[in-house]
Amino acid sequence: MLYPVYVHPGDTSHAYGVEVPDFPGCFSAADDLQDLPRMVQEAVEVWCDGEDMDLPAPSGLDALAAKPDYAGGVWMLIDLDVSRLDVRSNQKPMRINISMPAGLVHDIDRAARASGATRSGFLAQAARRAMAV
Repeated sequence: MLYPVYVHPGDTSHAYGVEVPDFPGCFSAADDLQDLPRMVQEAVEVWCDGEDMDLPAPSGLDALAAKPDYAGGVWMLIDLDVSRLDVRSNQKPMRINISMPAGLVHDIDRAARASGATRSGFLAQAARRAMAV
């Protein structure tokens, strides 16, 4: 999803600063402009981490650009991977269909019961741990 970000100019001794108005107080910086999308994605992920909120809709660029706080810089549209944001709208369960050997499914069920989890919860936790997310 494309979100407007405001870029404060950098120079040889200062990094480019960036603000994400739709996520108030969300800032980042990068030495090179091509690193800004990655840094913005990371900053927004941290900003959203554990928040019980709906994902804000992207603001219109015209309305933002008219604000005096945003003079002297440039605007970029950053394509955020919103599926990676820890917000209420991304926490809804999604039914999937996977195939595994029957013996593995039985082992998973046994381990899930032992830990007090459901099969789905156990698999989600194992996937997060495996991806270090």
